[in-house]
Amino acid sequence: MITNLATTEILARSTTLTSVGWISYIVIGAIAGWLASLIMKTREGLLLDIVIGVVGALVGGFLLSFVVDTANGGWWFTLFAATFGAVILLALMRLVGRNRGVRPGPRM
Repeated sequence: MITNLATTEILARSTTLTSVGWISYIVIGAIAGWLASLIMKTREGLLLDIVIGVVGALVGGFLLSFVVDTANGGWWFTLFAATFGAVILLALMRLVGRNRGVRPGPRM
């Protein structure tokens, strides 16, 4: 019964709507991805910055939902959560890339 309640709470947190629309998520994702790339000193490109920012908004919003009420956050909180999540994603990407031994190929 306890695990069922915990699962329901996690699902409720991950589907909570915010006051920001989908187009705003893309704009915020672009800004958050760009900010995260500046913080982590990476150069992923505009399209990947947007993707990392949008996915970072989902990850950051989910993680922060355990600490604060994310549904009433608004634009600035969504930008903070997206940047937070994007920094986490970039750190994980760096960690995975380092462990896999990815090295740049020969230059032509």
